[in-house]
Amino acid sequence: MDMTEPAGTRTLHPPPGYRFSGTVRTLAMGAHDPCARFAGGAFWWATRTPAGPATLALRPAAGDLHASGYGPGADWVLDRADAVAGLRDDTTGFPALAGRHPVVARLAHEFDGLRLPATGQIFPRLLRAVLEQKVTGKEAFRAYAATVRRFGSPAPGPLTSLWAPPPPDVVAATPYWVFHPFGVEQRRADTLRRAAAVADRLERCADPADATRRLTSIAGIGPWTAAEVVRIAFGDADAVSVGDYHIPNTVAWALAGEPRGDDARMLTLLEAFRGHRGRVCGLLAAAGMHPPRYGPRMPIRSFARF
Repeated sequence: MDMTEPAGTRTLHPPPGYRFSGTVRTLAMGAHDPCARFAGGAFWWATRTPAGPATLALRPAAGDLHASGYGPGADWVLDRADAVAGLRDDTTGFPALAGRHPVVARLAHEFDGLRLPATGQIFPRLLRAVLEQKVTGKEAFRAYAATVRRFGSPAPGPLTSLWAPPPPDVVAATPYWVFHPFGVEQRRADTLRRAAAVADRLERCADPADATRRLTSIAGIGPWTAAEVVRIAFGDADAVSVGDYHIPNTVAWALAGEPRGDDARMLTLLEAFRGHRGRVCGLLAAAGMHPPRYGPRMPIRSFARF
């Protein structure tokens, strides 16, 4: 099999007003994510499927989306292409809920074409979420990119800079100190290894509630990490990242004009949108809303030097 040629294709038909780039951008950790990126007019997403590594390329053209699958898992990613593109996201009932607050109503109208992707996979997003715990974005990306390139493999397809994420069994069997040069301290390394050891069971979770229960039973994984995972794996519109450094302040500022808020205040303000609370947080992020900043930003550290 020529891994640089598509093993199959599929044409998707998004609804009018669909925002392709804004929807799939949430699957990438910035512009240089080793597993997902925009290149050559398409969005490329690499993963590992039950049949093996695969790459999905989504290319917009004349209102449609042309999906191409590469590698042994091409059929798997093509079957899920519409979900990955957010086209299975059900926004029924959200316009009525959005009307309960003028800011949310305005953003729901302005960003009406945004949808929530659902990859159907837990461990690839869990890998990133664990490495994002309690550190700055730059620290997290550095650790994530180094981990993928150390334990992953070049992804199928013509994009030579794309990598398939690491197999969970390889991560589980790696001593914690191997992660140290990537800037990952023992606590996060051990959490990642514990999660990788039960990745097969995690991938069999039936829904966001089941996944959240199993994820939070793993030492080192709390509500924030679980919400970050189920929002992408299942397209869970209600997943709220409790424990986030920024989101409670953003919600308090946008919905109540309060420059600071804690998790309890955030959940109180979001209660009117239950069922779509995570979607509301996503709209605030898409609009670039943030409260006034006070004091210095969190410093960037390097655990590799400790």
